[in-house]
Amino acid sequence: MGLSLVQSRVLLGLEALQVTVEVHMANGLPSFTLVGLADVEVKEARERVRCAIQNAGLEFPHNKRITVNLAPADLPKDSGRLDLPIALGILAASGQIDGARLADYEFAGELSLSGALRPVRGALAMALALHTARVNSRLVLPPGSAEEAALVPGARVYRAVHLLDVVRQFAPEGAVSAPDAASGDEGWNRVSATAPCEGGALADLADVKGQAGAKRALEIAAAGGHSLLLVGPPGAGKSMLAQRFAGLLPPMSTDEALQSAAIGSLSGRFDIRRWGQRPTGSPHHSASAVALVGGGSPPRPGEISLAHHGVLFLDELPEFPRSALEALREPLETGTITISRAARRAEFPARFQLIAAMNPCPCGYLGATTRACRCTPDQVSRYQGKLSGPLMDRIDLHVEVPALPSHELLGAPAGESTHAIRARCTEARGRAEARQGKANQALNGGDIDLQVRLEPTAAKFLTSAAAQLGWSARGTHRTLKIARTIADLAGSDTTALSHVAEAMQYRRSLKNA
Repeated sequence: MGLSLVQSRVLLGLEALQVTVEVHMANGLPSFTLVGLADVEVKEARERVRCAIQNAGLEFPHNKRITVNLAPADLPKDSGRLDLPIALGILAASGQIDGARLADYEFAGELSLSGALRPVRGALAMALALHTARVNSRLVLPPGSAEEAALVPGARVYRAVHLLDVVRQFAPEGAVSAPDAASGDEGWNRVSATAPCEGGALADLADVKGQAGAKRALEIAAAGGHSLLLVGPPGAGKSMLAQRFAGLLPPMSTDEALQSAAIGSLSGRFDIRRWGQRPTGSPHHSASAVALVGGGSPPRPGEISLAHHGVLFLDELPEFPRSALEALREPLETGTITISRAARRAEFPARFQLIAAMNPCPCGYLGATTRACRCTPDQVSRYQGKLSGPLMDRIDLHVEVPALPSHELLGAPAGESTHAIRARCTEARGRAEARQGKANQALNGGDIDLQVRLEPTAAKFLTSAAAQLGWSARGTHRTLKIARTIADLAGSDTTALSHVAEAMQYRRSLKNA
């Protein structure tokens, strides 16, 4: 009798792939069949859609044979995002709405039994997919999801609170108006983009007394996008310093904010009130490798992807499982993570800044002046051995954070504010972006030779020092990138001997007992 087509999208990694919901209605033994590689949540849509249509005061065709095909058939579909397209397809096939007018729209939304629409994951990814492919379609989404999608420049997004709000917009010409929805006249409206939020009440670095060396390292890390390891006894201020690091980073660009928000939307953790703010993740040290890098079926992003263009703070670094730490090696180098499973493969961005903190030994007081260490050399060696050489080689700056005596802690004046340091970091990052189009941390081998602009005396000094200290090629390159950042902070066009000498101080390994 009737055939209708409704467009929607499903998520595969960060991609939002187009799905056509085909509904065919014919005479025959009454049934409701759903085909097209649907997961359990999608198959359950049959009961949600039936109840939603009936409770909205619309007619569900009980005496018809209904077949719903989700094309393409080889693309996995999960979650309740296809409830709304399926319901509209049934209503269009039965003549209750005008199916021809649905062609310029894409729909997504989970239906409650009353017909109200509930938010779905990945709304921002849907809008980004339309924007990237230059598809001139309009999106119809539930409250919460519509506001996310509207963040994409140029997106045409409509918010619908109830199924009836959508039905009214596509009712056939001259048809009797649909029953009133509980939402009233405000149930359907165009959603406009939200302005980025200025940084909230971030903790100020001026609260940290002393620790001039550690603060300098934070400034260099923020200016160049470098990873940082803080090593010191308990209570020295490592966590306090790390928690204030995000405030030093330059403001996010629109593209960076969209990428970060899309990943948060995919995992259901995006908060529109934090739009435009750099994400900060701090997982507990009991987190597994899958929790950190992502995984599962279907593949979901992990903490490193949720911290994309932001900060990942790992406190008590040696206490993390060895497998979890080793899984960080490739993302630290490449800025992406590829999750491969037997059935599917997904790639997520993971260009985060790693800030890690640890004690130098199990008791925490190795090398401290305030308390004696009670660990044996073998215990210290095993503890520090939890961090492999390849992982340590990928962390740019290694900084010692000594414990301050009480008289220095109480008598020290307030330090420099986050605002002042952030201004210098932003200016230095701007120099790097103007020169090479990216932060210094992202320079590769060829870029290093071209952009570092190493002075002859500095090159000779670094060559000699690298040979004596036994640095790898990666370690030497990372020292050059740190030195380039120091030169940018100083406003220098070339990398001088003093810049290299300071950079070398941040490549020291841990001290054994």
